[in-house]
Amino acid sequence: MPTTPVRFRRTLTAVLLSCALLGGATACGSGGGDKTAVGQADEVSVAMAAFAEADAAASAEDAEAAAAAPSASPAEKQKFAKARFVANAGLATGATYQWIIKPHRAGKFKKGAKGRTFAMVKAGLAGAFAYNRLKAAHENAKDDPLLSKAVGPLAASIESLKGLGSKLRKGQAGDADIGAFENVVNGVKEAGESAGATVTDKVPSAGQLTG
Repeated sequence: MPTTPVRFRRTLTAVLLSCALLGGATACGSGGGDKTAVGQADEVSVAMAAFAEADAAASAEDAEAAAAAPSASPAEKQKFAKARFVANAGLATGATYQWIIKPHRAGKFKKGAKGRTFAMVKAGLAGAFAYNRLKAAHENAKDDPLLSKAVGPLAASIESLKGLGSKLRKGQAGDADIGAFENVVNGVKEAGESAGATVTDKVPSAGQLTG
């Protein structure tokens, strides 16, 4: 578990980023169009950069804490592997469908679409979040023989999503990029199902998405 100072820093950063996102949403809905939203997008980018820096430092502290903690036994790891896999994969698929696939199908990412800037920012955050949760789910699967066999071959597909969050945020993602996310999360769900670990979509909260 993250230490108290780490949790506090992540919470504070998430609040700052949420404020920037809310500012972007206001601009997008005020009728000023994308020209108005550009300035808000710049502010969001700055906030996201600050978040990334703080999160990197927090992750380093988490790693040190984990190294200092006693390791779980193989039996304990296998016992909770499926539950952890389902939780992480569910958050990844939920974020992907809610903030990437659905708005894409609704045309929210097209130039001139109302609220486009805000939709792209949320998609960018969701893309990075989903990638990280899928990586975690893949690691969880290693502690269960059946899951490991089913999910293991998806490692390269999951890794291919790295960096797509940034493309989504910048409006540079195309149909193929959106399709890649959909194919990977569907593949993870099918792999889990085949190993007796049914994945149910769970939309993450704003705190989870930004923290």
